Amino acid sequence: MKYAMVTGGSRGIGRAVCVKLAQMGYNVIINYVSNDAEAEKTLALVREAGTDGELLKFDVSDYDATITAIEGWQTAHKGEYIEVLVNNAGVRRDNLMLWMEREDWLKVLNTSLGAFYNVTRPVLQPMIRKKFGRIINMGSLSGLKGLPGQCNYSSAKGGLIAATKALAQEIGKKNVTVNAIAPGFINTDMVEGLDVETLKGSIPMGRFGEPEEVAALVGFLASKEAGYITGECISINGGLYS
Repeated sequence: MKYAMVTGGSRGIGRAVCVKLAQMGYNVIINYVSNDAEAEKTLALVREAGTDGELLKFDVSDYDATITAIEGWQTAHKGEYIEVLVNNAGVRRDNLMLWMEREDWLKVLNTSLGAFYNVTRPVLQPMIRKKFGRIINMGSLSGLKGLPGQCNYSSAKGGLIAATKALAQEIGKKNVTVNAIAPGFINTDMVEGLDVETLKGSIPMGRFGEPEEVAALVGFLASKEAGYITGECISINGGLYS
């Protein structure tokens, strides 16, 4: 069996990625932190796509909980390994830096950048030993361009993109690729509260993207055909920023 893990897989881009990887023949480990009902919906969609999946509930920002969950999975699946990891989990706590609370700063950084360390490190050694792996990190337009009110989110995603490039240098010889994707405005609950119509006017393609469009790019980067692509950050933003 082939296994893929998607963090933050219960909704939005994460859900679309889970379905895409299932269509590619992967058994999908769906990580989520709280919403059992939405996670079950994702699992049902994975099964409809023709493979199987399992739910793994833990907070990626919590190091001990993450290690316990992943090592528990590894113990229960002797001889198997996670060959595709999609670090997708993220949260927004937008505010101007002048008024940003420390709690909101740390929550955003720990859920994206801290979680990259927490989740990636325990799955890395099996990839290296098997000499095949795909690590795909969900960055953001905010991590490339910077957006007002998102110093925390821009820092987290910018750091994640930099970590992508560094890790790719470390493990390229082991046939493990590491890439990032930087979505712009995508139709998920992450864009709730934004002025959608005004923002659409700033996008050359005149619309927000769909989660399935991001998932298609994840699918390509996870494939053997993308074996010579590593250390890259690929934007998918309708031409808004390049």
